[in-house]
Amino acid sequence: MAKDFDGIRVLIVEDELLVSWATQDMLEELGCVAIGPAASVNQALAAIALEDIDVAVLDLNLSGQLSYPVADALALRGVPYFFLTGYDAKSIREDYAAAPALQKPLRGSELVEALTRLLASPTAAGEATR
Repeated sequence: MAKDFDGIRVLIVEDELLVSWATQDMLEELGCVAIGPAASVNQALAAIALEDIDVAVLDLNLSGQLSYPVADALALRGVPYFFLTGYDAKSIREDYAAAPALQKPLRGSELVEALTRLLASPTAAGEATR
């Protein structure tokens, strides 16, 4: 993959270690700076408070806790995000249904497409959630 996203800071919110590593590898191959992974809502909220973030990848279910509070915190800061889930996209709560959602396992081409879309129109993610 080409390094089209040099220096873009991406927060990874994922509780499955292998998935987070694979996501981090794909992001770094694109030239992104991977932040995290944050494996819980509290870890993600702490990272949002401490880090400059351009975009985020959110696992929908973090060890039984849904990542909607993380999505809300990102939206308040105008940071675009997409959900990454092993569940059907229909499982996303209705008030978050407009947010982009990708299925696990994540493919590199899907990641590129999602990043391109979110970075081209960052306000769309915030409007989609709150």
